[in-house]
Amino acid sequence: MKKITRKKHLEMRIQSIPNHPKPKVELEQYATPSVIASDLLWNALSLGDIENRNILDLGCGCGIFSIGSMLLGANSAIGVDIDEDAVEMARKCAGDFGIDNINYIVSDVCELGNDFDVDTIFQNPPFGSQKRADRGADLKFVKKAYELSPDVLYSFHMASTEDFLINYYESLSFTITHIFRYSFSIPKIYEFHTKESRDVDVIVIRAEI
Repeated sequence: MKKITRKKHLEMRIQSIPNHPKPKVELEQYATPSVIASDLLWNALSLGDIENRNILDLGCGCGIFSIGSMLLGANSAIGVDIDEDAVEMARKCAGDFGIDNINYIVSDVCELGNDFDVDTIFQNPPFGSQKRADRGADLKFVKKAYELSPDVLYSFHMASTEDFLINYYESLSFTITHIFRYSFSIPKIYEFHTKESRDVDVIVIRAEI
């Protein structure tokens, strides 16, 4: 597998990763747009958080961050998701990319053991963009990430909760170094959606322990 050396090429490659085949509303499963994923991955690469690092992708969905990390020269990657359909799709996508050193696990993130050798965690948990989701799920992900003790964490959240999140991260002894801001397009994929799409302001917090 040839390492990608241009951001645009990364976006083009991961754009081919399909969306979840059977999204479940209670898990708030929305695919991370390739333009956002590639931008975040490229920033992480420039900060030294991907190349030759061991990556953990929590709430991995169809594998965009674990696969993208491997395309940028990560040493290894593990993807974890509670949804077996998503994990099966991630495994297939990794195989289609010719990547054989990603380990995908079906598990509730909160029930994972803490014995992973991980340098960098990416996570895009349910962040409460609609009422049917677990509004506290992103905080549970952050707490688990802290227990796993990586060098650095990248985590998606609703921008409207930024002040609360800063306090929460600091209470766990994380040091926030960067906050990336994105407009996350949510398509009409569930029956209760009334619009073809809507944009949600999100942040990605980069934090170190």
